[in-house]
Amino acid sequence: MMENLDALIWRLHRMAYVPQSVRRVYIPKQGSDKQRPLGIPVLEDKLVQAGLSKILEAIYEEDFVEDSYGFRPGRSCHDALCVLGRTIERQGTQYVVEADIKAFFDNVDQNQLMAFLAHRVADKRVLRYIRRFLKAGIQEDGVYRASDRGTPQGGVISPLLANLYLHYTLDLWFQRRFQPSCTGSARLIRYADDYVACFKREADAKRFRIEMEKRLGLFGLEIAPEKTRILAFGPMAQQWAKEQGRRKAETFDFLGFTHYCTTSRNGKWFRVGRKTISRRLSAKLKVFKEWLRANRTLPTAEIMRTTANKLRGHY
Repeated sequence: MMENLDALIWRLHRMAYVPQSVRRVYIPKQGSDKQRPLGIPVLEDKLVQAGLSKILEAIYEEDFVEDSYGFRPGRSCHDALCVLGRTIERQGTQYVVEADIKAFFDNVDQNQLMAFLAHRVADKRVLRYIRRFLKAGIQEDGVYRASDRGTPQGGVISPLLANLYLHYTLDLWFQRRFQPSCTGSARLIRYADDYVACFKREADAKRFRIEMEKRLGLFGLEIAPEKTRILAFGPMAQQWAKEQGRRKAETFDFLGFTHYCTTSRNGKWFRVGRKTISRRLSAKLKVFKEWLRANRTLPTAEIMRTTANKLRGHY
């Protein structure tokens, strides 16, 4: 094992290391009939990518904005959800823009990405190895395909590169250019390629929807129109819904949860409610039901222990 590591380090120093193409497989999407493409690198490539990730993380952690939460040390989905809830409840949010980038990992412009990296990374060897990984290609059903765009999901370094790409294309643009031009409060909360924007004024939300699409288009990205919308969501949303003849305010999905308008237990204060997205919960229940059917002969105590573990994970 140590001999292999020494040989790997020797090739890296000599710039003789060439990454292998990633093997593409497809995994089911939770609560959907669609499948998610996943790239599986070989072990050596995982090790080298992990080393490069550590280098880039040390450089960019001080650059990334506060409201970026995906795949960063000391941050989690729950942090993003807590900040989103507080922003809507306490900072005057009345409108939310729910956005989705179409096939983000497949459409990252590699040349733009390398240009972004060159802003902060001076070591040409690091840049060359990252480009080699981007250009390594894909093996699917035994057929090799060149990779001129994108960064494969599943690669160790891919989440950090995704964060970096959206840091320049979206986060800095929103923080430095769009947010100062808003007439009311505005905040964008992002976890990897999932994000929502909160606004006090409807005009700001509508303008963001238009200008965001133009901004992403400059970098080879486009939004999914069927998954991108503006909705009234905040302390006044329920009242506005009733005035329009609707029983409830609209809801939106973010990081596995459906967010809805509700009140505190005494009914005096507005609160953001969260529940698991129904189609995902149904999919999990279906899988658990199949597990019970296949393992119904196990001792009752073992079935209950497994059930308790699954429930604990859900909660």
